[in-house]
Amino acid sequence: MLFTDRDDAGVRLAVPLRKYSGQDPVVLGLPRGGVPVAFQVALALGAPLDVVVVRKLGVPYHRELGFGAIGEGGVRVISEDVVRSARVREEDLRAVEDAERAELVRQARRFRGDRPRLELRGRTAIVVDDGIATGATAAAACEVVRSQGAARVVMAAPVAPPDAVARVGAVADEVVCLSTPRAFSAVGEWYQDFSQTPDEEVVSLLAQAAARPAPTAGEQAGEQAGYEAGDEAVEVHAAGLRLAGSLTLPPGAGAVVVFAHGSGSSRHSPRNRSVASVLNRAGLGTLLFDLLTADEEATRANVFDIATLSGRLTRATAWLRGRTSLPVGYFGASTGAAAALEAAASPDADIGAVVSRGGRPDLAGRHLGAVRAPTLLIVGGDDTLVLDLNRQAQRELRCENRLEVIEGATHLFEEPGALDEAAALARDWFTRHLTARPGTP
Repeated sequence: MLFTDRDDAGVRLAVPLRKYSGQDPVVLGLPRGGVPVAFQVALALGAPLDVVVVRKLGVPYHRELGFGAIGEGGVRVISEDVVRSARVREEDLRAVEDAERAELVRQARRFRGDRPRLELRGRTAIVVDDGIATGATAAAACEVVRSQGAARVVMAAPVAPPDAVARVGAVADEVVCLSTPRAFSAVGEWYQDFSQTPDEEVVSLLAQAAARPAPTAGEQAGEQAGYEAGDEAVEVHAAGLRLAGSLTLPPGAGAVVVFAHGSGSSRHSPRNRSVASVLNRAGLGTLLFDLLTADEEATRANVFDIATLSGRLTRATAWLRGRTSLPVGYFGASTGAAAALEAAASPDADIGAVVSRGGRPDLAGRHLGAVRAPTLLIVGGDDTLVLDLNRQAQRELRCENRLEVIEGATHLFEEPGALDEAAALARDWFTRHLTARPGTP
C-alpha cells in the first residue's frame, strides 16, 4: 500500500479507528512526522489532539541505529541486544540520553506552548505515527501514555513490518496498522511525499486542533451514526470510465453533496474530507470521487480542462441519481468550482445549491450567467488574486449568490479555525437550500 502523503495516510488510518469515536478518546501524535497523520485521525474522530514526546537513542557512531528511547515522565526503553551488538559504552549511553532528554524537554515546550498536557487518566489513548520501523519509539510512546494513566492504549500507524507490530503489541492493548509488508527497509519508501515535517507545522496543527470547539453530545451521536453507516467505496460511472469514489449517506439524510476537487487533488483530499465530515454530522450525504484517472492526472493541462471535468461531474450526478432520489448540491474547490458551476448551468441539471471554496469560478466563463442554483463563494481574505477573480465572477452570476471572505485565511485555509469556518458556512448554505426544498423527504 502506497500513501500519497501524511494527510492521505491519516485519512485512511482514521477509518478502522472510527469505532473509538464515541468513547471519548485522546489522539496523540509522535512528533514530528506522526502529527500530520494524527491530525487527520483526530479530525475524523472528533477527538482532542496532543503530542507524546519520545526521543530515540541512537548509537553515537550510527545515529540511525536506535538502541532505545526515552519519553516524558521518565520512561526509558533500552534494547539490550542492540547495546551489546553495537558495543555501546555506558558513558556513551549516558551522554546520548542526557542530550536527548534536554531535547525532549525543549520539544514539549515548543510544541505545546502554554497549553498543559492533555489528561489521559481513565481514557483511551490512540498513539499515532507515520510509520513504525523497529518499534522502539512506538513502544516507548505506549509506555509513556500508560504511565500517564491511560486506561487503554492503541498504537496506530499506516505501515510497519510484522516484527515491529509484534514488538509494539507486547506493550499496547491494540495495534492498528494498514499495511505490514515483510519486505521493509524504511518508512519513507511507502510514501510518494515523505518530506520532513518542520516544527512549525507541528505547532500549527496542534494550535488548530486546540482551537476547534469540542463536539456536543448531539454532534458526537450524529457522527457515530454516520460512521456506523460507513463510507461506501463506489465506482462512479462517468463518460465510459469507472472512477473511484466514496459515498456516505447518514441515516435520514436530507440531501447529498457531490464534491469536485481542485487541481492536484483527489477524493482523499483532507480538506474536502474535513468539510464532508461536517456535512455528514448535519445529516447531509456526500460523494467524493476522482474526476481524473491516474494517467490523466500526470498531464497538468487536464486539471484545467473544465469542459471535460464538468461533463464527468454531470454524468457522475446522473449515476448518483440512479442510487438515490435526494436533492443534489455541488461543492467545488479550486478548478473543481468551475466544473461545478459549469455543470450546474446545464438547463436540466436540477442542482439545488453550489458552494465554492477557494475556487476559480472565473474559469466557468460564459456559463456563469446560466447558473440557477443558489451559489456561495468562500475565499480567504489573504488570497488576494483569487478573491479578485471571485469578485469578477460574482458580477456575472444571475442566481441568488453571496461572497464570504474569511479574514486572515490564505488559499488552502490552513490558518487555525479557517477551514472550520468555511465548513460551517457550507453546511448552513446547503442545509438552507437543499433540505428545505419543497418535496424534500
